[in-house]
Amino acid sequence: MKLNEIKDNEGARKSRKRVARGIGSGSGKTAGRGQKGQKSRSGVAVNGFEGGQMPIYRRLPKRGFKNPFAKEYAVVNLDTIQKAVDAGKLNANSIDVKSLMESGIISKQLDGIRLLARGAITTSVTISVNSASKAAVAAVEKAGGKVTVVA
Repeated sequence: MKLNEIKDNEGARKSRKRVARGIGSGSGKTAGRGQKGQKSRSGVAVNGFEGGQMPIYRRLPKRGFKNPFAKEYAVVNLDTIQKAVDAGKLNANSIDVKSLMESGIISKQLDGIRLLARGAITTSVTISVNSASKAAVAAVEKAGGKVTVVA
């Protein structure tokens, strides 16, 4: 077999159906749309219409609440900070938003940074974040560090 002998399998490419091109084509006149009615005409959109029956999106009750004032924080855990300090990516004396972005621990700042207590921390670190859990603050202080919550 040569490159110039390669071709598609039989029936791999189907030609487009040319509708409304005469009675002899098999799909002339009404072009396969049947006779009359809304769907035979152009510009029809009946998604969600159930023939006059109350549609499902109106039969089902509304649920939930989306708080427009909710803050979405970029989450940083203690074990992540410990690994970064051990690897030399972070300076333990001053960890803040800028240093976390530069070291690649977080990619987006979002509405701020929240410190959570997953994992353990053994190094004494000074962290400045927008929010922190009580357990995370306790763990950092136990290791001899300090957490500053900045508004």
